[in-house]
Amino acid sequence: MQPIFGKIDEIVHGQKPAALCIVIDTQGSTPRKTGAKMVVFADGSIYGSIGGGSVEREVAGMAVKLIATGQPAKVSFNLGEDLGMHCGGKMEVYIEPLHPQKKLFIFGAGHIGTSLARFARELEFSVTLFDPREGIFVGKAFEGFDFINKDYFKAIEEAVFDENTFIVIVTPKHISDEEILAMVARKPHAYLGMIGSVRKVDLLKNRFLKENILTPEELSEIDMPIGLKFNADTPSEIAISILAKLIDVRNTALSNSR
Repeated sequence: MQPIFGKIDEIVHGQKPAALCIVIDTQGSTPRKTGAKMVVFADGSIYGSIGGGSVEREVAGMAVKLIATGQPAKVSFNLGEDLGMHCGGKMEVYIEPLHPQKKLFIFGAGHIGTSLARFARELEFSVTLFDPREGIFVGKAFEGFDFINKDYFKAIEEAVFDENTFIVIVTPKHISDEEILAMVARKPHAYLGMIGSVRKVDLLKNRFLKENILTPEELSEIDMPIGLKFNADTPSEIAISILAKLIDVRNTALSNSR
């Protein structure tokens, strides 16, 4: 069995939400002592143990409910009086939901894309940069990121999109923006945004409708022009406006799930 912290890292970078349960205090005779840890998944399955028996089942049930709310909790048990366990001691358990990091796919590793990647990593997005240009992913600026250095369209076919995926399209000179948008719009995602002027977006919408590429409803779900609107000018400022929108979408979804 891998160390429990390895399992936590797997959860954060995976797709399945879970909760970490830690024994934070014990008194008297208890099946496990302070520091014992267990991970509970949304389906009630567990990894590790805080002692088995009634207390473990009770904590697992509470953890499943807390995963849905996203709220941590501290719970106390008198093992004899509350749960009928013969050891009869007392345990206090802290339960903290663990939600997978949102995946951020950035198409285009130009000034805006790389600035966004840097800022987003600091705010707990798992970032992948896509750009087919030869030699683009060189130097310290790209340390700590996943990157796909191949044709955009081949990369899209191979990438794994899911309901935790945020997609930002900011290709250099916007050469491939519209084609990428057409290809990813029907992939599973939590957010999809494309950079562009109001005029560019209007022309795109008209063409996509005329050519039956996307429906009006699908186009209405796309954030374009991308980002929260403020007087952003430099690539870093534009990246911040995009990141602000990503945070708003992520946190709103989390609040609605509670």
